[in-house]
Amino acid sequence: MRPHLQLFIFIAILTFAQCKKDNVVTKNDLDETLTQLIKDASPNGSLSFFVLPSSSDYASIPQDPSNPLNDAKVQLGRFLFHETHLAEGAKYVSGFHTYSCATCHHPEAGFQAGIRQAISDGGIGFGYKGEGRIPNPDYPLDSMDVQPIRTPSNLNSAFQEVTLWNGQFGGTGMNLGTEASWTAKTPKETNLLGYEGLETQAIAGLNVHRMVLSRSWIESMSIYKELFDAAFPDQLENSRYHRITAGLAIAAYERTLLADQAPFQKWLQGDVSALSTEEKEGATLFFGKANCVTCHTGPALNSMAFYALGIDDLEGSGVYGNFEEDKTNFGRGGFTGKEEDMFKFKVPQLYNLADVNFFGHGGTFKSLEEIIEYKNVAQPTNQNVPASQLAKEFQPLGLTPKEVQALASFIRDGLFDSNLKRYVPQTLPSGYCFPNNDLQSKADMGCN
Repeated sequence: MRPHLQLFIFIAILTFAQCKKDNVVTKNDLDETLTQLIKDASPNGSLSFFVLPSSSDYASIPQDPSNPLNDAKVQLGRFLFHETHLAEGAKYVSGFHTYSCATCHHPEAGFQAGIRQAISDGGIGFGYKGEGRIPNPDYPLDSMDVQPIRTPSNLNSAFQEVTLWNGQFGGTGMNLGTEASWTAKTPKETNLLGYEGLETQAIAGLNVHRMVLSRSWIESMSIYKELFDAAFPDQLENSRYHRITAGLAIAAYERTLLADQAPFQKWLQGDVSALSTEEKEGATLFFGKANCVTCHTGPALNSMAFYALGIDDLEGSGVYGNFEEDKTNFGRGGFTGKEEDMFKFKVPQLYNLADVNFFGHGGTFKSLEEIIEYKNVAQPTNQNVPASQLAKEFQPLGLTPKEVQALASFIRDGLFDSNLKRYVPQTLPSGYCFPNNDLQSKADMGCN
């Protein structure tokens, strides 16, 4: 073989080998450090502790034993969650059939509302990144169905035993012993049914948000009737087409809302290229120096713990409703009545916050960097919260501006599942637009 040909072949082989090497991403020191930090934070010493199950892996999804998951129930819940026809209890005619559960929990905002204060009945419009949902001019402001606290996410909610910021929904587990607070003729009375938080909240929420299911309507819609029959075959017909079974179906669907395609989830399962270098640096802070994992743990990076951090409440300009007599701002203590629970709020999950513009139970922070910096400095802003109630964990973190940015990058991008639309039906059996069906929302969404 001629010398120049041998040289050419050698260079070609070397170049190919180098290209192949460059295209293979292997675990580096940062990955090794992160792996060890996560294992140290895991009760079982394994990365698997933080892995979310697949939404179709019912056996691995936490569920209420009294409401086992099945395909028909989940599909029924998917429809009912988005069904604007249910808005038949609206206070004024212009509100009929215009909103759904998804009005305040839609994928564009990580199954939150995407605005500081959620409005269901009495609101119009969907443009959550602009002006957002606004009051319906036909409604007196005291007739709107508004929330006294920022709407929490339904995403990864299977990893909650009790729900809402104060944990008031759920008639099992940690709420046993709070029966005196299950006030008659209020939504909290629903706890007496004995279901876990998601089921209790869904059943109560249909009444709270003025939604109506009639057996005659269900039976007139063959798809709905077939799904109710398949989802609840052991229920007698006079109780099968009911608000309670509808709530159970909605809760079953909510349990499948899992951000299992987020980059961090892919990294946990071996794809070391799924996270950027900055996201990995942020993750090492999350599980290391910043020690966020103390409170935000498990597959959903949440917990059933309640803490007082002195964050401001939902109030001020642009907030509707008079909540002076509402005990929501007292957090867990407003529900239990116990002094030691006052001003303590439940630890939220952290996935899909990239499209959220308001943080904290009062929606007072406008970015992840803001709320991380608040916790970094650890100086309370809510003068109503006594220093004696503040969590002992609420201490300065000593993060540099660069570290704050890296931590925000991990939470914003590393925990972002970009394909939540997979949980949304293409159409509804009713044929109505969703998640909203008012004229302004239709225009915002391009729905006819």
